[in-house]
Amino acid sequence: MTTIEETLASIGSVIWGPWLLIPLLLGTGLYLTIRLGGIQFVRLIAALRLGILRRRDPDADGDISQFQALTTALAATVGTGNIVGVATAIGVGGPGSLFWMWITGLVGMASKYSEAYLGVRFRTTDSAGERNGGPQQYLERGIRGPLGKLLAGLFTVFTIFACFGIGNMTQGNSVAVNVRESTSIPTWVTGLVLTVIALAVLVGGIKSIGRVTAGLVPVMILFYVLAALFILVANIGELPHAVATIVTDAFTGTAAAGGFAGSVIIVAVQMGVARGIFSNESGMGSAAIAASAAQTSHPVRQGLVSMTQTFIDTIIVVSMTGLVIIVTDAYTFVGDDGDQMSAALMTSEAFTDGLPGSWGHWIVTIGISLFAFSTLLGWSYYGERNMEKVFGRASVIPFRIVFSLIVYVGCVTELTVVWNFSDVMNGLMALPNLIGLLILSGLVARETRAYLRHDPKLVATTAEVEAFMADDPGYREWRRTEVPAAAEK
Repeated sequence: MTTIEETLASIGSVIWGPWLLIPLLLGTGLYLTIRLGGIQFVRLIAALRLGILRRRDPDADGDISQFQALTTALAATVGTGNIVGVATAIGVGGPGSLFWMWITGLVGMASKYSEAYLGVRFRTTDSAGERNGGPQQYLERGIRGPLGKLLAGLFTVFTIFACFGIGNMTQGNSVAVNVRESTSIPTWVTGLVLTVIALAVLVGGIKSIGRVTAGLVPVMILFYVLAALFILVANIGELPHAVATIVTDAFTGTAAAGGFAGSVIIVAVQMGVARGIFSNESGMGSAAIAASAAQTSHPVRQGLVSMTQTFIDTIIVVSMTGLVIIVTDAYTFVGDDGDQMSAALMTSEAFTDGLPGSWGHWIVTIGISLFAFSTLLGWSYYGERNMEKVFGRASVIPFRIVFSLIVYVGCVTELTVVWNFSDVMNGLMALPNLIGLLILSGLVARETRAYLRHDPKLVATTAEVEAFMADDPGYREWRRTEVPAAAEK
């Protein structure tokens, strides 16, 4: 087992090292930002208004509303990475790592827009009349020939493996361990409860998942953010110094030299980017699978709504965790053995130190439980869509049952190897998707400009979109797959 663990750790260090995935992720996000004219900055307000306030495109085709597609993707990304992952980054790379998480989130919004756009643009309809889209579809349908088939095939295989790791066992384990530490409830009891609840939701498919996440995700994010804001307001005098420390250490690495594992800037960059992607999944292609199910009158509209997922995940939720850890100096705390406190305990201690009384750890326990369970729901859908591509529609129900049962295994098992395996699979998922985004960037930029010339504020009705896009070749090609699907409903 030790050999397997060491091998996976070595592979992961190469994939997530400074010469492969990190420059590819940042470079792709920056390139798409330039090609799309900084779309994440100039269209953010309109996108938030459409996705969160309006929530749906009336009379548009799809399986779930735009808001439900957004919350399903948020459910998959707002997970343990927002709590434990942030603490890990700061603990290893210093406060400057949070700066690089911000940068990853900002440029990643362009990647998230592009993959969600392509997800809707090249989605298909399966034998049950449900939308099926994501990199497993747009890499093959958008990039014709052997290369597209190869990239799509690789993404499909890596995603199926990843969904059982980062999307299942690691999440269940995080819930079970934290509940045990806070309440002494055995992990097997938590595992049984999670398995039953997961199965009850997942059997209903994407519409059931969409309804649950639409109710759960806003509540859990608001609950966590309000608790963090209370601490930041109570420590308002420390906030300017904390922000200055984050920015300074991002370029000097001085904090890392003061006792952290690593003493150069690259450690802060590496940890910030790796944990940032672990949290918001920009560039991995996973969120495009949820976006593909949305009821939308044009791919641009859902792409912009999905883009806000990265903003909410990283710029809001991740920032709350990171700032609380830094203003309370929790990243300097040590454990009983004299070494730096573990990541999970670091966040718990930060909330306990910052909130009145001694109940701050309950915020982290409840937060991890809700975040991790929601991640289970989102990733089950990602795995399901890729299983269907390989084995057909008949594999969907068996997959949902097996996925739910594996939750129990994760809750009662030590998962060091699984965590390393998950890091590798996440990285391998991103590679074919990022290559595809670069190849298809011209199509994304061209068709995005064509739409936004007519509807820059995203206020057009479905009928108006059909009228002003009627002569656009890309729109006509997309509708050729949408119209037959609409007739089946």
